[in-house]
Amino acid sequence: MSSSNEVVVDRSQLRKVALSSLLGTVLEYYDFILYGTMAALVFGELFFPSSNSVVSTIAAFGTLAAGYAARPLGGIVFGHFGDRLGRKSMLIVTMVMMGGASFLIGLLPVYESIGVLAPVLLVILRVVQGLAIGGEWGGAALMVIEHAEPDRRGRWAGIMQLGSPIGFLLSTVVVMVISLLPDDSLHSWGWRVPFLISALLVLIGLYVRLSVVESPVFQDALEDNDTDEKAKTPLMKVLQRPRPLILACAAGIGPFALTALATSHIIAYTKEIGYGQSDVMRALVIIAVLSLITIPLFSALSDRVGRRGVALAGAIGAVVFAFPMYALVDTKSALWLTVSLLIAQVIQNLMYAPLAPLLSEMFGTESRYTGVSIGYQMASLIGAGFTPLIASSVLAATGVSSLPLSCIVLVTALISGLAVWSIAETRGRDLTAGFGEPASSAADRPAHDGGVRVE
Repeated sequence: MSSSNEVVVDRSQLRKVALSSLLGTVLEYYDFILYGTMAALVFGELFFPSSNSVVSTIAAFGTLAAGYAARPLGGIVFGHFGDRLGRKSMLIVTMVMMGGASFLIGLLPVYESIGVLAPVLLVILRVVQGLAIGGEWGGAALMVIEHAEPDRRGRWAGIMQLGSPIGFLLSTVVVMVISLLPDDSLHSWGWRVPFLISALLVLIGLYVRLSVVESPVFQDALEDNDTDEKAKTPLMKVLQRPRPLILACAAGIGPFALTALATSHIIAYTKEIGYGQSDVMRALVIIAVLSLITIPLFSALSDRVGRRGVALAGAIGAVVFAFPMYALVDTKSALWLTVSLLIAQVIQNLMYAPLAPLLSEMFGTESRYTGVSIGYQMASLIGAGFTPLIASSVLAATGVSSLPLSCIVLVTALISGLAVWSIAETRGRDLTAGFGEPASSAADRPAHDGGVRVE
């Protein structure tokens, strides 16, 4: 960095970076929600046929977990090269891999056509998808955070994180449309259409992503690093000081578990207790629209009151609402189902919205991609990857009771709440700290306005 620690912010480039990251996150969540929804609706029958529909659904959710298991590995691989070679190049690779895997899933023959090879190929493509997603979110978050002014990181990260509800909304609407098809059409070709559409999202995303410039924070750090420091791998640097990584992972478990239960698994659960599919899908669309408001709002709020305050409010809300949430769902009323999911979504957004700036401000520049990606993806693996599988298995073993589901919400929220409580406030930290140094507070530097100049 320059001696003055001054970072030049190009607003036009920042807007382009935010759009690029948004499109990548849209694709990520579109694929995530789409796969989870199809696992609940048709994948069990098409790829894992069984005389017991519950067993088929559990097997289908198992492939969902397989994709999540690959995410931390993707975080390590893309994090390593992202910290060594740059954020932009890795994000181009992850976008192509994500969209390509989804497109190929849409072309897969089913079990009836090629037997056991069908689920094997499905798992392979799901793993490829997981590897790519493992490097996507961390890189997208850093491109925005490292371009933005210190006092507006949450606001700009909120734009990127709109990809979650937009991807969710796109996926849900597409599934609602194809669900109108007769069962024969849905099972023969209709389920393929949403996966094939992902190719269009990739083309749009690549067009924007190729035009952005590399993170200025990364470029300056790359120039300033000495030879000895460059010889240390980003992963080793993260593991030498594991506390931030552990806390980053734990902080994300609660929101991921809640979103997995309230989006993917809720489809299977409500089907079991007698809800109509249209009522559930309508409720999911409504909560996605709500998130278009709450995510950027809560993310920007973290710039004012701190990351910890916003995330802790969500964790406390999840603890309090864990049992009322399913009590409302169990009324079998479409109205109370919608109310329950709306409240759950607000709580989830409180926990989720500050994650991008919070995690990004916990690591030094030269290991930030690795630390953020592994922490986030381990949280997604534990919180969301196994939750639908565990929930379905518990319900199959104990009968259709919501008590175990409420317990999952409660325990995971407590884990995240305790983790966030243990993290020192990160708002405004200096992202230009040297290789291996902890991020320092912006208040410790002499430059005005966080050392940022806007052009």
